[in-house]
Amino acid sequence: MILDKFDLAILRVLQEDGRASLQEISTRVGLSTTPCWSRIKKMESEGVIQGYTVRIDPAAIGFTETVLVQVTLESHNDETLQAFGKALEDIPEVLEAYLISGDYDYHIRIAVRDTRDYERLLREKLYHIPGIRHSKSSFVLRCLKHRLTPLSPAPEPPKPRRRAGR
Repeated sequence: MILDKFDLAILRVLQEDGRASLQEISTRVGLSTTPCWSRIKKMESEGVIQGYTVRIDPAAIGFTETVLVQVTLESHNDETLQAFGKALEDIPEVLEAYLISGDYDYHIRIAVRDTRDYERLLREKLYHIPGIRHSKSSFVLRCLKHRLTPLSPAPEPPKPRRRAGR
């Protein structure tokens, strides 16, 4: 799906406030409500808009620490990769997991209450996942930047070139 400036403007409003009313979105992007609604529905059906959520401060509900874990697996066959991914899905403290290139196979972001909670998670959950050869953990001291998906303007179509001498 190719997004134009109105689609990007709608996404920007929804990313700032997922509870914005259709009237508010329409006003802010300069469209009437019907075409605005149609664009939102199309972006939902095309998977551009994947859902609506609430951002929660982890510390406000007791998750004061973030741990970044890098994992290397023993094997890289499809079964091992699928089993590892499934095991991570079943651990609620795992916020994000990426299959990466480089020295490690996975980069995982985990929310925990404190160091003892992380030790519990390692013993009871992470170390029970078969196929892990090596892991390295780092506690986040401070988040310097956290952004949502960047929404830059749609590129302008190329302008026709003028011929010399005319």
